Amino acid sequence: MFNWFKKKTTPEVSVPKSPEILGLRLGGAFELDDLKLRLIEPDLVIEGASRTQLIKAVGVVQLDEQTRLIRYYTDDEGFIQVLTQGETEADVSEVKLYYFYDTKPIDTESEWKHLLHNQIVQPTWELEGYTFDKVWDNSKPVAMTEKTWLENGSISETDQFVMIYEREVGNDIFESVLVSGEEKIIHNRAERCLSTSTGINLSPTDFKLIG
Repeated sequence: MFNWFKKKTTPEVSVPKSPEILGLRLGGAFELDDLKLRLIEPDLVIEGASRTQLIKAVGVVQLDEQTRLIRYYTDDEGFIQVLTQGETEADVSEVKLYYFYDTKPIDTESEWKHLLHNQIVQPTWELEGYTFDKVWDNSKPVAMTEKTWLENGSISETDQFVMIYEREVGNDIFESVLVSGEEKIIHNRAERCLSTSTGINLSPTDFKLIG
């Protein structure tokens, strides 16, 4: 009785926050070690890396129940990727700095199928005159889905089909190539591309938080 006089309320929907680890967070900032980059950059495909970078988006790939890739995308066309087996800093097993090298649109279904079955996985990958060797034993790309948080609060998902290649630069430094066929459904239409990024390992002393 008299229920129509009462203000109707709807339960709040809990929106998951983007993950934070090693102090890295959406909207935060970090600074790369200038000396290390000046020493190794001449031998890398990566060039002109900004020493100070702002985190503009965060992506998460859930590889299994415990293992995640967390990617902190920056305003310098790159991202820090953290491989972790849990929720704490002690669970972090690898940190890499990647830079986007190239993105090519895939316009037709036949091109997309050819990419997945014949192009992404090769014994080696050639880039800028360097030869990178295939890291994983897979004969097909590794399929994963990335959930991405943007600064404006929106969340999107992208299916990715990935292979990693690597070469030794010297002094126990390795440069990686991440090759990814990417598919995102927008307004019931598939948008696809081949994305290539190159990266290096980061140690805890190679970057520091500044925001």
